[in-house]
Amino acid sequence: MPAMVIPPSSARAALDRLKLERLHALLRAILPANSLYAAKLARVKRPLPGALEELADWPCTFKDELVAAAAATGRPANLTFPLEHYCRFHQTSGTHGRPLPIFDTAADWQWWMECWRMVLERGNVGRGDRVLVASSFGPYVGFWSGFEGALACGAMAIPTGGMPSLARLELARSVGATVLIATPSYALHLAEVAADRSLDPAALPIRLVIVAGEPGGSMPAVRQRIGAAWGAQVLDHAGASEVGPWGVGDLDGFGVDVIEPWFHPEFLSLETGQPAEEGEIAELVLTTLARVGAPVIRYRTGDLVRPRWPSPGELAAGACPWVRLEGGVLGRTDDMLVVRGVNIFPRSIEEIVRSFPEVVEYRLSVFTHESLDKISLEIEDRLAAPQRVAQELQMRLGLRVDVNTVPIGSLPRFEGKGRRIEDHRTRRGGAPSPETHA
Repeated sequence: MPAMVIPPSSARAALDRLKLERLHALLRAILPANSLYAAKLARVKRPLPGALEELADWPCTFKDELVAAAAATGRPANLTFPLEHYCRFHQTSGTHGRPLPIFDTAADWQWWMECWRMVLERGNVGRGDRVLVASSFGPYVGFWSGFEGALACGAMAIPTGGMPSLARLELARSVGATVLIATPSYALHLAEVAADRSLDPAALPIRLVIVAGEPGGSMPAVRQRIGAAWGAQVLDHAGASEVGPWGVGDLDGFGVDVIEPWFHPEFLSLETGQPAEEGEIAELVLTTLARVGAPVIRYRTGDLVRPRWPSPGELAAGACPWVRLEGGVLGRTDDMLVVRGVNIFPRSIEEIVRSFPEVVEYRLSVFTHESLDKISLEIEDRLAAPQRVAQELQMRLGLRVDVNTVPIGSLPRFEGKGRRIEDHRTRRGGAPSPETHA
């Protein structure tokens, strides 16, 4: 039977019906076996909501809950089944605290693959493509799921665990890789290594770079640098181990769409904690709609985003009905630096620094000197002209930043999530502030 064609004007309504049906199926499958959500939803009047809007009155889930349970028992709190039902082990990167173990059933892993199918569709990845995954293949789930997602869509998947950057470049050349999956930082670093060896990455057959793991794929300056270096299109992807591969950009824009058939998004105002207005910077809250073995309901991701829904005119023209996060993930609630009363997000600094094509790498430090907060920026600058960067930072951030050049290649490079911002200030009681990452 052919699929039903949905009129454009009813695309959002049809999507919401699908999400509600999938939420009902999830709740029937996990209750009461899932002790975390059996307890959380015990006081909810209608555990099978009549509309998605009713979730706004439900309790949220926080990562700290999952981490605390894992620290005590070795397993996160949100598992539905006994351990023998789970066949996949991964863990979070630990960038923002203690790593969280992640367990998935075989059925959950197939759901991961369906989400990745939607990601790869955006880049027209399929049979005949050769997908090189530039990752160490440790327990972090992101690159494992990308690797197996490529297999599931009929492409050749090429692992590079343990290989140095130059060997990965040679492998990409020898096998004729057409797609590269990497963090934005590592995609730029690979291109830098190639240039240092008088190799031209744009001469490789790579036509698409899929970036994930950190902001960058939706930043104009970073996206343009990656695209120019590789002579390729750039596709942004967003996900989290405890949630799943929840977002995908497109080949033309600077944003990420929430994959709404499998995730229900909500947006909380930073000022009120209530539902945010369209276009307002808000915290992203996600509910998985089919991850039965390890669901999360109203999960506070900590990601800061700016939502925009497609207009009726855009839907009538055939636009995707999923909500778009303009600019992708703009930052994180726990990454914000407050320096002399000014709120600064790591993404803002990266956007400015990456707008200078001669700046290869950077590291920013915040410290206290004579009771005043100070900011110091180290840059690897082929022009050795730090003052122009300092002027741009002061103009756009409203803060004076001491910018100094260091030798090319002296700053750390990152295969996984970059760690470029360090906060050395102390909090009350003498405890050091947690290191901030970008």
